[in-house]
Amino acid sequence: MRQLEIGGGSKPSPGDPHFDYKIVFDGGAIGNPGKGYGSYQISVGDAIVEHRREDYGGHITNNQAEYMTLIRSLRWLAARLGSDVANTSVEVWGDSQLVINQLNGSWKVRNAALRPLVYEAQHELDRFDRTRLTWHPRAFSVAHLGH
Repeated sequence: MRQLEIGGGSKPSPGDPHFDYKIVFDGGAIGNPGKGYGSYQISVGDAIVEHRREDYGGHITNNQAEYMTLIRSLRWLAARLGSDVANTSVEVWGDSQLVINQLNGSWKVRNAALRPLVYEAQHELDRFDRTRLTWHPRAFSVAHLGH
């Protein structure tokens, strides 16, 4: 079972050397609900190993897009790692207080439409040896992801 750590907040660091990978993610919807999109960046130290934009289309909310983007980033990394995923640590940075606080257990999941996404995200996080979820200000997402 993974070890969950809860990160602090407003002063993001370039990366904790005690974690193998770092994920920065963000999602949104034009219209909310509306056309969903998201981006994520995965890095090791200063090296970016993946930077991807996702388009979800449809009629989804900002919160759904946030979760969908996080899930896709974790799946991408797990696929890259293969059987090594269970021995790998990852720190996850996001500007959605809802996602970070729901996944770390400090906020309840009241929206029924989010429950399956929360479950999927928790399942993907559980594949890793150790994870840390950290909220950061929106400007940090914009600097890393461009939106």
